[in-house]
Amino acid sequence: LWKAAMMSTLALAVFASCAQFACAFVSSGGHLGVLRSSTPAYAAGRVCNPRAPLSLKMSAATDSARATGLALLMDDGTRKSHSVAENTAFVTGFFRGISNKDTFVQLVTSLYFVYEAMERSFDTLNDASVKAMDYPVLRRSQALEEDMAYFYGADWKRQAKPSVATKAYVDHITKVASGDKPWLLVAHMYTRYLGDLFGGQMMMGMATKSLSLEAGKGVAFYKFDQITDNKAFIEDWYQKVNALPFSEEQKAACVDEGNMVFSYNIAIFEELEGSSLKAIFTLALAALKDKFRIG
Repeated sequence: LWKAAMMSTLALAVFASCAQFACAFVSSGGHLGVLRSSTPAYAAGRVCNPRAPLSLKMSAATDSARATGLALLMDDGTRKSHSVAENTAFVTGFFRGISNKDTFVQLVTSLYFVYEAMERSFDTLNDASVKAMDYPVLRRSQALEEDMAYFYGADWKRQAKPSVATKAYVDHITKVASGDKPWLLVAHMYTRYLGDLFGGQMMMGMATKSLSLEAGKGVAFYKFDQITDNKAFIEDWYQKVNALPFSEEQKAACVDEGNMVFSYNIAIFEELEGSSLKAIFTLALAALKDKFRIG
């Protein structure tokens, strides 16, 4: 209990002390991928400007592309499905990942295999929707290769192995890419890339300081040097995803897939804690949802 209380306090302290990040969080409609919150948007908005009239904050939100179409469905559909326990798993999962260097390397390794599978699929597929949403500036494989070389050395490709949860995640990506609905990979882009972009700067600083890393080393994954305005970029991304010619059925399937991706990420974080049984349970639940498209 004391450990959970300490972690929760630390998480709140981080969010309270990062005003710029909190504002980005509100602008994103609450979507952070690996760091999600059940805090209502109007309440979180007061972190950025406690004197701002509520009507102004709400109008700003409705003017965004995320207030309509698939963007809105993805934001709402994935946010509402996450229990308090799942939110906690993501927040504490990241702090767990930077608690020591070995755990952080395990997290980086998992991310490498996940992104390698995702982006290899983007290269081999000829799906119009996937191609439309595949922004080169978002790709993370090359950055992760730099991080892997930093932590493992030149022989990193031989040394690094995916964990059980990571392999299950990679297998799912491969299954989607080789199936009859490869456009579901758009949900993977949404869940991973947008969260990485919004949270990257904060996470990079925390990991560097917590683990006493060399400046700029081992955290290339969190750097998006070619994107100078996160908010404008994400707005453009939302506009583009809303323009995809998806049917209502396809949109609903994307929401389901987004929640599936969330489950696979939870399993990876549970492994960081050493809770293999919880990770296996989470993976089994994800497989069940995938099979019957439930939840």
